[in-house]
Amino acid sequence: MPLLDVHDLRTWFHTRNGVYRAVDGVSFSVEKGETLGLVGESGSGKSVTCYSLLGLVPQPPGRIESGTAMFDGVDLLHCTPAQARGIRGKRIAMIFQDPMTSLNPYLRIAEQLIEPLLINKKISKKDALAQGLAMLEAVGINDAPKRLHQYPHEFSGGMRQRVMIAMALITRPELLIADEPTTALDVTVQAQILELIKKLQQQFGMAVIFITHDLGVVAGLCDRVQVMYAGRIVETGDTRTLFAAPRHPYTRALQRSIPSMQPKGAELYTIPGMPPDLSKPTGGCAFAPRCDAATDTCRATDPRLADSTPGHATACLRVQAGEI
Repeated sequence: MPLLDVHDLRTWFHTRNGVYRAVDGVSFSVEKGETLGLVGESGSGKSVTCYSLLGLVPQPPGRIESGTAMFDGVDLLHCTPAQARGIRGKRIAMIFQDPMTSLNPYLRIAEQLIEPLLINKKISKKDALAQGLAMLEAVGINDAPKRLHQYPHEFSGGMRQRVMIAMALITRPELLIADEPTTALDVTVQAQILELIKKLQQQFGMAVIFITHDLGVVAGLCDRVQVMYAGRIVETGDTRTLFAAPRHPYTRALQRSIPSMQPKGAELYTIPGMPPDLSKPTGGCAFAPRCDAATDTCRATDPRLADSTPGHATACLRVQAGEI
């Protein structure tokens, strides 16, 4: 039985300019100890999918229209506030995208770091501080006893991200959601953070959902990958298969966009066009206007996710017909 099983999740935003279908029928599961990658361009619905699971979508304008998300017998989308508090931050934790806006600039690191323990574990402040100190050392922060009592602005970007990881993991969660945790970091620090998440995952035996727009990042980190576009999953499979033989034209375009995949001296590839306006129904494949393999059938028929080979599914009519 999966640790998390999400079925037909739809999260729409009702605004004055129309209804934005940010997440439109997403289904996936995560096994214990597994790392699942959610990949796609900005605006594809990756973050909103995970915010929906934790009840972090502002309502209004957001609204969860349908779906279930079963976590150990509890439906995260329809549970009581008390059930949500017992899971969020304790059994499911999240690393947010920008640590500077996620950390309170008025509070010392110690106060923010031990808050999950004081709320969820009901332990003394002295014991909580000892655990916070140990966690700062575990994520590689030097001179942790001094750093524990400093403010966020006294840390570099990479150090603040390590603090966010320490805050997320201090309660030893069963599932960690990492929302583009390396976006604002340079390449060297990015590699260190990814290695740190991998090491702590093995140490604590937790599952990880890793959200990123960079297909190259998930190559050495994830067991399975889900590619999202316009609020839907367009391709899913194990990482090795997806990299060796991507089927959906969007996945192929993402792979071509990886700088290291370009011939030396060649102009970097960019996907033509812009993502669709999610407030307007597409009527066919959402990627068709940007796809060089699209036909009139693609523009008129809405594709559904279906297995092209066992364990490897795509939402492309031409792939399903064996034409590409």
